[in-house]
Amino acid sequence: MQKSILIRNIELSDNEIIARVIRETLTEFGGNRPGTAYYDYDTDHMFEAYQAERDIYFVALVDGRLVGGSGIKQLAGGSDDLCELQKLYLNSKTRGLGIGKQLVEKCLGFATEAGYKKCYLETFPNMHAAISLYKKMGFYMLDAPVGDTDHGGCDVWMMKDLYSSS
Repeated sequence: MQKSILIRNIELSDNEIIARVIRETLTEFGGNRPGTAYYDYDTDHMFEAYQAERDIYFVALVDGRLVGGSGIKQLAGGSDDLCELQKLYLNSKTRGLGIGKQLVEKCLGFATEAGYKKCYLETFPNMHAAISLYKKMGFYMLDAPVGDTDHGGCDVWMMKDLYSSS
């Protein structure tokens, strides 16, 4: 049966559900420890955390049920033209439907429109499907972290060059 997938901007009422999805996913991959998004203040306040002009957080709904999300923010401690792909998490039952790719495409489109030239991300080495997706979408591996994300628990760092059509 075909599932209805909708990607939209986060709303205040989404905070509790997206925080649960983030923490369940982090627990699944051993990321429920200090130095990860599990303990970030923003995880419980996602709507509020993405209200700056060059920030956005998208949520994904399957058949009307919120199942994940991802966002873009200027990289803390980075230059004005460097953003970070943040908090891409999906409910385990909805992986494999192409939702992660759709979220990344939306985020990268926004980042390009917002004038960013590069997009950085951090993840865990055991998130094989995510790393594979990032590579397919043009991200390349880095030898060290960039900026000041406060996520010392992540030890895979990737970057993508963004190009505008203008």
